[in-house]
Amino acid sequence: MLILGRKLDESIIIDENIEIKIIGISEGKVKIGIDAPKDIQILRKEVKEAVVNENKQAIKEINIDMLRNLNKK
Repeated sequence: MLILGRKLDESIIIDENIEIKIIGISEGKVKIGIDAPKDIQILRKEVKEAVVNENKQAIKEINIDMLRNLNKK
């Protein structure tokens, strides 16, 4: 893991087309802005983990009979 210190209005450039900029620092929180191409998906980690967990749960709940019925169509 690369660890960098940044001050307000300073940026980090990733792969020449993604810029991460420190927008604000207040009350122990840092606001960042991300400028990236529209085809790059950007998610908060907790949102990504929630989606993965929901997908895993959905797979567990699939009824075998439902799958068999799909094959008959």
